[in-house]
Amino acid sequence: MRNIFVMGLDPFHLNLLEQIRDEGEEYQFLTLYENSEIVHPPDLEYPHLDDIRAHAGELFASFPGAVDGIVGYWDLPTSLVLPLIARDHGLPAASPDAVARCEHKYWSRLEQSAVVPDMVGRFQAFDPFDDDSVAGVELDYPFWIKPVKAHSSFLGYYIDSPETLRSHLPTIRDRIGIMGRPMNEFLAELDLPEEVAAIDGYHCIAEELVSRGRQCTLEGYGWREEIEIFGIIDSVRTGRHGSSFSRYQYPSTLPDDVQVRMCEAASSLMRAVGYTGAAFNIEFYWDPDSDRIRLLEVNARISKSHSPLFLFVDGSPNQHVCVHLALGRRPQMPKGQGSFRLAAKFMLRYFENGLIERVPTDNDIAALRQHYPEALVRVLGTQGTRLSDLDLQDSYSFEIAEIFVGGDSEQELVQKYEDIVERLGFRIAPLQESMP
Repeated sequence: MRNIFVMGLDPFHLNLLEQIRDEGEEYQFLTLYENSEIVHPPDLEYPHLDDIRAHAGELFASFPGAVDGIVGYWDLPTSLVLPLIARDHGLPAASPDAVARCEHKYWSRLEQSAVVPDMVGRFQAFDPFDDDSVAGVELDYPFWIKPVKAHSSFLGYYIDSPETLRSHLPTIRDRIGIMGRPMNEFLAELDLPEEVAAIDGYHCIAEELVSRGRQCTLEGYGWREEIEIFGIIDSVRTGRHGSSFSRYQYPSTLPDDVQVRMCEAASSLMRAVGYTGAAFNIEFYWDPDSDRIRLLEVNARISKSHSPLFLFVDGSPNQHVCVHLALGRRPQMPKGQGSFRLAAKFMLRYFENGLIERVPTDNDIAALRQHYPEALVRVLGTQGTRLSDLDLQDSYSFEIAEIFVGGDSEQELVQKYEDIVERLGFRIAPLQESMP
């Protein structure tokens, strides 16, 4: 029996982890932190990293068996603290320095510019607390601005004028510390290069628009000196600025030569940052008109959103890779052994504020599974909640459910999704409040 501690474990992801099958091996997955403590803490007040590390030390010391590995598949603070805990206890993981070169968006852009300059747009650091910062913008409008550490497009804004930028500064100043404070605690553990040291977690990065064409995500891992890409997932966007995800679909339908070029770029970059012993994902855009590839961002973790998709198509979730790496092994990820040719995660979104009047009951979901046995549904809101009160939404939409399905064609996936939404019976009452 191998004992694997999991950051932010919950029943949904425990069920996925328990689908991992390795001949001659048994795994016990144990909670390092509850999901409600580390992923969605009250008032979004994340635990301090030192407290997380101390808790891990106490838990490991009192555990009666061997601690064989730790895994995580959530973003901040999990992606930052996990390599520190691994270092504290001599467990396999990527180095904190390599993780920082991916997770600090400004530092990551510097690394990308040195390795794949043709895939990186113009960018600059931006201090939202500097009253003169708007005048110091060197990029042409429009551009995107976001914190140097965030996820789920949190505090990410489309900026088309100095006035628009100024209008968002109060919100950025008020909320950037939610993720900025844990990021600074992580950076304090590192020996930062001079060009990065002054750009802390309370800074933003302004970036030239690169979101043209088709988006996809490469899932991979570093093993010693090698970089392996084990899956490519298409990302379909929607919304006023094309900034909100509509669905993820696996496997990618991008041309083979485009996928090869992306894999080569990802491998070169991750070798350059010294990323080994852990999984990662990298987002790219391909513009079919110009045949140009742009690199959007790097994440030092798998995407949990893709986990059921790998299970449906390949026969095991992408956590399979994390578990093997956590045990100090080269991953052996199955391929094409699932029940479906394709799989998708759909995000049910609303683009105006509203009040959730009805969410699906357990009976609704059980009845749904009678029609679509493979379907997985995660409801993200509760009855009586205003959409604007949901945590960690992107700046232009509200996500109220995740729906995972498998099928043998894209048309089948979309038809299943539309039928599932109707069967679930969400009801949202409009509120007369516009999005920013």
